Amino acid sequence: MDLMQKLTILTDAAKYDAACTSSGVGRSGQTGGIGDAVACGICHSFAADGRCISLLKVLMSNACVYDCAYCVNRRSNDVPRASFTPRELADLTMQFYRRNYIEGLFLSSAVAGSPDGTCERMLRVLTLLRKEYRFGGYIHVKVIPGADPRLVEALGLLADRMSVNIELPSQRSLRLLAPQKDRDGILKPMGQISQGIAQQKSDLVRYNRARRFVPAGQSTQMIIGATPDTDYQILGLTAGLYKKYGLKRVFFSAYMPVVEGKNLPAIGTRPPLLREHRLYQADWLLRFYRFDVHEIIDERHPNLNPLVDPKCSWALRHPEYFPAEVNDAPYDLLLRVPGVGVRSAGRIVKARRVHSLDFDALKKIGVVLKRAQYFITCRGRSMVRKQQGPEGVLRGLLSDRSLSMLPGAQGEQLSLFEVSDEDLRRCLIP
Repeated sequence: MDLMQKLTILTDAAKYDAACTSSGVGRSGQTGGIGDAVACGICHSFAADGRCISLLKVLMSNACVYDCAYCVNRRSNDVPRASFTPRELADLTMQFYRRNYIEGLFLSSAVAGSPDGTCERMLRVLTLLRKEYRFGGYIHVKVIPGADPRLVEALGLLADRMSVNIELPSQRSLRLLAPQKDRDGILKPMGQISQGIAQQKSDLVRYNRARRFVPAGQSTQMIIGATPDTDYQILGLTAGLYKKYGLKRVFFSAYMPVVEGKNLPAIGTRPPLLREHRLYQADWLLRFYRFDVHEIIDERHPNLNPLVDPKCSWALRHPEYFPAEVNDAPYDLLLRVPGVGVRSAGRIVKARRVHSLDFDALKKIGVVLKRAQYFITCRGRSMVRKQQGPEGVLRGLLSDRSLSMLPGAQGEQLSLFEVSDEDLRRCLIP
């Protein structure tokens, strides 16, 4: 098999892994070396299915010894198999970088033989790039659960970002679809990476210098829609991972039925892309808007509402906080106003120290008034007439957001005016 055949097979096999993002690390090029990394991020492009392809996203091998039901590379699936040698992949990365095709490398692998053997080959690729080619560009490497901690540490000293896929939201789902994997085996390297990053920060404080260990942090990925786990379970796990392991990002990947299995959605079933989108919005609230999981969702209503985003949903269910007067509302309440972001909330607080704000000033600041107008006043005045109950507010909100077409339960398009009052009331359950 020639190099191009391998590349075709192994890049196609890697496209379902969503856990790559902008770099988050800055590193200047060095004399005699090649490449650098820009802290503000990597320039992205996207495939037709919405997946990011800005990096050379590739597998070391797709010849997996595991038989995870949801994976296209599972042992029992009849697909072409290929593997790169470390030298082949290092040379290929450098050729692509010199031609300005890529900004960095995202390296993952199926478990070819054993976790230790697979990680050793991946470590050899990174060693060639960093030591022999003196490559200073961005590298994200996927850790194989079950690998020796010494290999994980060695990879962390050469990579910019590392990730360990949590795969599925619960131990029960892992037993059902990936019986050769377990939660402890996934969380152990995640904990090791977290401790290594914390040690680096401690050394910087104590000694003003430290070894370079995963400077861009770690991330993980969960598959959404392959199992009956609820959004409440998913967001609870997400919040726990942020708190315990200090992850930079949790990625949600809508399951695309590409293999048949008795415990899997049938091939041809639409991937839950709207659900994935709502989970990303809720994740944003957890990370930047000071929300708690139980404010967004709870056990009584375990799934996010498809009609409105989680922030709007919270605002509609808590009318006691609104309308908020922008000229004296506390910063934490401004963050919870739909249409007001972190940056615009900060600008409001800074600007109102000098003079009182009106709606024209809010528009210049960057507030999305089509959404915010239902929840704020300026100098005691509102932009909207008194609505006929919460359902009227919601209809006006959806109409102003230009969502004249909403996705129905089976994926067909549903007109806003076909949404019943009962559907709208479900959005407003406290």
